[in-house]
Amino acid sequence: MRRRVLQSTIAAVTVAVVLLGFPLAFLVAQLVRENEVSALEARAAGLARSVDFRIEEGIPLTARMLEVAVGGDGALEATVVVSAPGGAQFQAGPPIEGRYVSVVTESANGANITLYVSWWDVFWISARVIALVVVAAVVAFGAGIAMAIWQANRLAAPLVYLAASAEQLGSGQVRPQLRPSGVEEIDLVAAELARSADRMAGRLAAERQFGADASHQLRTPLTALSMRLEEIALATQEPEVREEARISLEQVERLVTVVDDLLARSRRAQGGTTEAVVLADVLRQQREEWAPAYAAAERRLVFEIDPDVQVLATPGALAQVIATLLENSLKHGGGTTTVRSRPSGASGAVVVEVADEGAGVPDDLAPRIFEREVTSGAGTGLGLALARDLASADGGRLELAQRRPAVFALFLAGVPASLAPDVVLPRGSVISPRTDRRWR
Repeated sequence: MRRRVLQSTIAAVTVAVVLLGFPLAFLVAQLVRENEVSALEARAAGLARSVDFRIEEGIPLTARMLEVAVGGDGALEATVVVSAPGGAQFQAGPPIEGRYVSVVTESANGANITLYVSWWDVFWISARVIALVVVAAVVAFGAGIAMAIWQANRLAAPLVYLAASAEQLGSGQVRPQLRPSGVEEIDLVAAELARSADRMAGRLAAERQFGADASHQLRTPLTALSMRLEEIALATQEPEVREEARISLEQVERLVTVVDDLLARSRRAQGGTTEAVVLADVLRQQREEWAPAYAAAERRLVFEIDPDVQVLATPGALAQVIATLLENSLKHGGGTTTVRSRPSGASGAVVVEVADEGAGVPDDLAPRIFEREVTSGAGTGLGLALARDLASADGGRLELAQRRPAVFALFLAGVPASLAPDVVLPRGSVISPRTDRRWR
C-alpha cells in the first residue's frame, strides 16, 4: 500500500507539473518578450515627441539628443536611428550585430525613429524567467514527493502496527495495545481486533484454568490409586493377585503419562510468550538488584547497553538468565563484571555478553558447564543448565564464548525490521518490565 500511495501521488504531481509548468513557462517567456518590445515602443514614442518639439521650435537635431533612448541602467541597450524630414540621419548607441528586434515609429512631422536591440538580449531575459519557472516546478515536485512520503507513512504505519499486533495475537500474545491512527477504516479494524483479543484472552484463561484444575483433579485420585495398588501388591501373597495389581499399576502410570502429555501439548498449542522487550529496562532492573551484592563483595558491576535495542524474549525468562549469569560471576569470577550488548550478524540478532576478570572456567569443566549437576563445588549445578533451557525456549542460545577470563554470550532474536516501513514497532507490544518485580 505504501508503494502504491507513493506511486499514485508522484504520478499526480508529475502530471500537474508537466501540464502546468511547460505552458506557464511558454506564456511567461512570451509575456516578457512583449513587455520588452512595449518598452522599446514607449522609448521610440518619447523620442518622436522630442523630435517634433525641436522641429516645431526650430531647434537643430543632433545625435546627442538620441542618447536618452539608448537605454542602460537595467534597460536594454538599443541602437537609435532618426531620419529627419529633410533627409538628414542621426544615430546613437552601440552597433547591433547578428539577429535583432526593431521598433519603428513615425513622428507627427514625418521623422522616422527606429530602435534596434539584440535578439539575444531579449532571449536571455526570457530564459531567466523560464529558469525561475523550472526551479519553482522542481520545488513543487519535491514538495509533492515529501507530501507523498508523509501521507504514505501515515497510511501504511497503522497497517503495519495492525499486522504486527495480529501476528502477536496469532502467536498467543492476546493483549495487543493499539493506538488510534486517525484513519477511520483502520481504527475500525483495530477495534475489532482488540475485541477479538479480549475474547481470546478470556477463552485462553478459561482453558488454562481448566487444564490446571483437570491436572489437579486427576493427579490426586490417580496417585491414591497407585498407592492403593502398591499396598495390595505388598499385602497379598497370591501370585495372581500381585500380577493383576502390577498390571493395574502400570495402567495407572500410563494414564498419568497420557494426562501429562495432553497438558504439555495443550500448553505448546497456546503459542509462545515472547514479546518485543526493551533490553535496557530488563538489565536496569538487574543492575538495581545485584549492585548491592557486588558492592558488598567490593567488586564493580558495569553495564554497556544500547538504550534503543529491542529483542524478542519473555521478560521473566530473560531476567532469570541474566540473574543467573550475574550470580555465577559473583560466586566464581573476580574483578569488574561487565554486561554489554552488541549486534550479531545481518539478521538483527543481539548478543548480551557477561564478562569478568577472574581466573575463568577450568578446562575440565568448560565442555560440560551447561550440563545438570555439573558444578565446581560452590553450587547445585542447575543454574546454568536452567538458564540455557530458558534461553532456548525463547529461540535464543547461551554459550561460553571465552574461558579465560570467562565470557558468557546470550544470543537473542532481534525485532524483525519487516514489522514497519522504517524499523517501526507496534507501540503497544514493546514491554518495559516493572522495576519493582524481582526474579531469583
